[in-house]
Amino acid sequence: MGQVLMEKLLDVVVDQDASDLHLVVGREPIVRIDGKLHRLKTKMLNPDDTMALMKSITPERNQQELQEVGGTDFSFAYGDKARFRVSCYKDRGTVAVAMRLIPNKLMSFEEIGLPSQVKHYLVEPRGLILVTGPTGCGKTTTLATMVNFINENLDRHIITIEDPIEFYHEHKRSIINQRAVGEDVTSFAEALRRVVRADPDVILVGEMRDLETMTAALRAAETGHLVFATLHTTSAEGSINRIIDAYPTDQQEQIRVQLSVTIVLIICQQLLPRSTGKGRIASFECMTSTAAIRNLIRENKTYRVDSQIETGKKYGMVLLDDHLLQLYQEGLVTVDDALYKARKPMELKQKIEEWDATQVRQVETSRAGL
Repeated sequence: MGQVLMEKLLDVVVDQDASDLHLVVGREPIVRIDGKLHRLKTKMLNPDDTMALMKSITPERNQQELQEVGGTDFSFAYGDKARFRVSCYKDRGTVAVAMRLIPNKLMSFEEIGLPSQVKHYLVEPRGLILVTGPTGCGKTTTLATMVNFINENLDRHIITIEDPIEFYHEHKRSIINQRAVGEDVTSFAEALRRVVRADPDVILVGEMRDLETMTAALRAAETGHLVFATLHTTSAEGSINRIIDAYPTDQQEQIRVQLSVTIVLIICQQLLPRSTGKGRIASFECMTSTAAIRNLIRENKTYRVDSQIETGKKYGMVLLDDHLLQLYQEGLVTVDDALYKARKPMELKQKIEEWDATQVRQVETSRAGL
């Protein structure tokens, strides 16, 4: 019964291009489409339903982990139709399931909306590239696109460390190995300790979750590897501070120097609904490592990073709020959604009002000239 119902639910997710499926006791199955939750017209789920649905897709070892620690994560292939990232967890003594649809198709830079200048930094022989943002903002998709660019265009040995593996990559011009935490290796930190012995050129760390993983990633970036990693931060300045603040005070000066040398690129992203009501679009903050920014990191003056990004457009740099303004000016997002995602909503609101007023004046001037 659980298997049959799960297949029907997954078909709905695929057919409606939903991003997520939620199964919780006391509610109908819920899908997220274009960022909004929609109930499916089925019966409310009871504890036996969610347990049966969970068991229909969850490997034995993950079922055991769920019972022992109250949660488990894994990836799941639904035939050749789709792949899902799955999180099963305990909820007031019952089982709940959250499933994220992983796109089958790797997206291009143009489809994501990433600045084309980003490609220049992917050929660097060493350094740290961070992709940051809140959960569900598309970090994994952006990383997959960048890894695929290297895989297609460069002669590299790429190793990814993920929990779980989401996008599967084939060997192309590069060779690529993908290691799953919990299956192929016990932890991110353990994988990073051993990865340099496998002769990699490029290393992807799914997430820098702890001090040990951060330290290993920085060391790998410093010793001749291009390292990709993610953080749950919403700005370039915040990403730098997040890493530095993770260390004891007596080590922070050393880490600032290390970061100033290793940082290549920081991309912070947000996902917004399109103004048409269908689909979503990404907004980005991009910071590249110039001499001025490296000095600011070393001198503990990260509060001035924003001004350097603002004046660094020729390097492909852009502040999140400036990109949100651009998307609004192009009619791709609404003012409310832009302000909701903005870092400084009051300042962005003023810029939008000034731009709107300019547009009105231009229209009035045009009419007066007729």
